[in-house]
Amino acid sequence: MAAASSLSAFPTLQFHIRPNKKSPSKLSRPCFSNPPIYASISETKPSTVTPSKSDKLPLLPVPGSYGLPVIGPINDRIDYFYKQGRDEFFKSRVQKYQSTVYRVNMPPGPFIASDPHVVVLLDGKSFPVLFDVTKVEKKDLFTGTYMPSTDLTGGYRILSYLDPSEPNHAKLKSIIFSLLKSRRDHVIPEFHSSFTELFETLEKNLEAKGKAGYNDPNDQASFNFLARAFFGANPPDSKLGLDGPKLIGKWVLFQLSPILTLGLPKVVEEPTIHSYRLPPFLVKSDYKRLYDFFYASAGSILSDAENLGISREEACHNILFAICFNSFGGLKILFPSMIKWIGSAGVKLHTQLAQEIRSAIKSSGGEVTMAAMEQMPLMKSVVYEALRIEPPVPTQYGKAKKDLIIESHDAAFEIKEGEMLFGYQPFATKDPKIFDRAEEFVADRFVGDGEKLLKHVLWSNGPETESPSVSNKQCAGKDFIVLTSRLFVVELFRRYDSFEIEVGKSALGVAVTVTSLTSASF
Repeated sequence: MAAASSLSAFPTLQFHIRPNKKSPSKLSRPCFSNPPIYASISETKPSTVTPSKSDKLPLLPVPGSYGLPVIGPINDRIDYFYKQGRDEFFKSRVQKYQSTVYRVNMPPGPFIASDPHVVVLLDGKSFPVLFDVTKVEKKDLFTGTYMPSTDLTGGYRILSYLDPSEPNHAKLKSIIFSLLKSRRDHVIPEFHSSFTELFETLEKNLEAKGKAGYNDPNDQASFNFLARAFFGANPPDSKLGLDGPKLIGKWVLFQLSPILTLGLPKVVEEPTIHSYRLPPFLVKSDYKRLYDFFYASAGSILSDAENLGISREEACHNILFAICFNSFGGLKILFPSMIKWIGSAGVKLHTQLAQEIRSAIKSSGGEVTMAAMEQMPLMKSVVYEALRIEPPVPTQYGKAKKDLIIESHDAAFEIKEGEMLFGYQPFATKDPKIFDRAEEFVADRFVGDGEKLLKHVLWSNGPETESPSVSNKQCAGKDFIVLTSRLFVVELFRRYDSFEIEVGKSALGVAVTVTSLTSASF
């Protein structure tokens, strides 16, 4: 990867994978319940669009209005969730103001967030200011204009809510780095083991029912993988049993419900989850089960935390959050999204991936290694393109630390100290002034010279070409997620020549149903 060096925490590992020998399943036509998905492999090298440059952009006032107190934020919230939907909410205002920078109210607003006013940044040029901690403060902004109760995290403000200027930020992030490094040798074999179980479950369900839901088996495999890889603990053998993903889902809902729609009627959601917080005591026992599992499993890393001056309890709450909210949440959203986009591209891409992956593994003695994956440029590009077109975390917030001038492609805007900045990542990463065919999943976009565009792939609180550190807010597990995404594609096409799917909606990401799997034939 452009960041091959950033994966240095994961040394070359080797283990054997035997290809599945089952006969191919019957193919059926894919069906998508969402709007059409455009995905392809380029016939020729994909072109890029160079952002327009100007020596002097006009300095304009930020357009838009917040409306009347209470009424304005509620009207915007109704547009966002019900009348328009998220993408159209932003797109319609770009058209109205003829600007990718404007003022609006972001949910939840009344009566959860006291100040919903934000300046929206929707292009690839203005968006990166949200990553610059010399210009913006990130304190208590992980979920946006409101912060969930610390009763949901053991009474502690978790790492994700800390600004790098706060003393505990560096200590807590160092603990996560230490965990990633200490268990690096277990990542590849445990991923293989856990996702082999997932594929076997899909095959069994497909044979019995003619189709197989992907999301639930993915959640179980992802949680098992994370626990096994980082702690050597197998959740099904513990008191958690198979309950981990469901407990996490309920706990996350209590944190994110103000900014989600569950598909319920407006008259139900508006006066409940969008106007008032769900009481934390309702998930206290569920959270305690998760906490006890991690406290019993993470003994050595908790001891390391004590040496840094962090109590075992605070460290455990942070590790739980990093594994369950950040990592598990990322895999829960990202892997179904990758299945969706790769599936929509069709058999041609599937065949190319299978050939590339199997050839590279064969050249490495039949083993999946870090070195072997570096010889799979199309596979790597597919992962980056999935992160570009549908970032697993779509929003970013930052509060201006000082008066700023922010530039879009077309104009400059004055931002006052203390103003809240908000970025919707899928618009910035599909900026047509940066990416050719920006709305289309182009599988080989980042092959060869296309790697130069990786600096515009913004998905982990920073660009793909930069690395997380204790002094920034980039996700500590950024390179780990890239690695696991690569492993996912490798495992998929080691085992199958092709697959077909149906795609539906979910409160978080998409719901995928597998309708056919064609087992490896070469």
